[in-house]
Amino acid sequence: MPRDEMKNQSFHGLGIAPGLLKRIDELGFVHPTPIQHKAIPIATAGEDVVGIAQTGSGKTLAFSIPMLQQISATKKMGLVLLPTRELAVQVEETLHKLAGTLGLRTALVIGGTNIRPQIKRLRAKPHVIVATPGRLIDHVEQKNVSLGNVGILILDEADRMLDMGFAPQLKKILIGVPEKRQTMLFSATMPEQITAIARQYMQKPLRIEVARSGTTADNVDQEVYIVPRAEKMNLLERLLNEYKGSVLVFSRTKYGAKKIARQLRQIGMSADEIHSNRSQAQRQTALKGFSTGRFRILVATDIAARGIDVDNIELVVNFDLPEQLEDYVHRIGRTARAGRSGKAISFAAPEQKADVAQIQNLIKTILPIKSPSGEDLESIAPRGNTSGQKKKSPARGGRGRKGAPRRKGKPEQKKETAASGYKRPGRAGGKRRAQKKRR
Repeated sequence: MPRDEMKNQSFHGLGIAPGLLKRIDELGFVHPTPIQHKAIPIATAGEDVVGIAQTGSGKTLAFSIPMLQQISATKKMGLVLLPTRELAVQVEETLHKLAGTLGLRTALVIGGTNIRPQIKRLRAKPHVIVATPGRLIDHVEQKNVSLGNVGILILDEADRMLDMGFAPQLKKILIGVPEKRQTMLFSATMPEQITAIARQYMQKPLRIEVARSGTTADNVDQEVYIVPRAEKMNLLERLLNEYKGSVLVFSRTKYGAKKIARQLRQIGMSADEIHSNRSQAQRQTALKGFSTGRFRILVATDIAARGIDVDNIELVVNFDLPEQLEDYVHRIGRTARAGRSGKAISFAAPEQKADVAQIQNLIKTILPIKSPSGEDLESIAPRGNTSGQKKKSPARGGRGRKGAPRRKGKPEQKKETAASGYKRPGRAGGKRRAQKKRR
């Protein structure tokens, strides 16, 4: 897939073995992206790597090439951990294409699908396992696979895995793999938790940063509409009539995503939805339909944000602002891929101006502000918090906005992560539900 490539560079001279170079040429990869050009020589030398790059920058190839080369030489097993099923499917497809001619087998281990075919592939001793944390732990506990031969570990979209509550699973996996291994960690942002993982579980990793943590692509035109909640659908309909290309709409909750998609279909627009209440087959059908143009509009929750790797998305609409500030970067990273330009529009209620200010602090940009009719409004002044952390919440036991009782968790995140295999500690009922919906 074409990316923002370095036209004056090639994959030759990066330490890649001739057989793998030939396969890269056959697949049509001619020029490396910046993260590939910097990471591949270091990783093929066996060094641990922490790579910071924007979503859509070509990170998959940056770790796939060194991993396959090391596995061919050492006969060890590779393990790739990812936060979502969709992203895992896409990474496994890339690895399968690269590894096929080398005689290396891959196995996809994710929730939402029949576990028996996965058991069969794991018992065939694959050279690379691509997995989501919850389902992998299921297989380890059932003794379907051993992590004792893992020689190279990849943590892709590591910040998202932590956002989704996978820290306990990650720790369990990191303890279970051999201490003597190569580890590569890739992320679009670098919160303190990621730094702590690098310190504790990696061997003097070399940090590669091709974009400042939290930055967005330069070719994304961003703006914010201050709009009352009741008027959001009317504004969305107007924008969808204005923009004629593919549109990705983000909702904070799965129930909201379902409602938005239904209302769009009722007014004659081709739309589908992707969230954790849908089966894996339904999610893949929606994603494929969006990619091929069967559906012009895809409505998604943040759990799916990093699993959507589709070119030529003209517009990203944040129907709801994200719960995690860092997700703003990943959401709008779905457009302006492969060096193209794109548009990102966010809806914010009048009482959410502080949230907009925090997003501006994170991305180091003052965003244009508009009214529902499209008139320019006064810019929102930066606020004190410039750390790019999660949006502040009232202390536990306190009261939220306008004196309302504080909710005991984020509805979307709680149920989405349960579907992803995350068992919320200390809650037996939630644990049982999580086990039923295990990834």
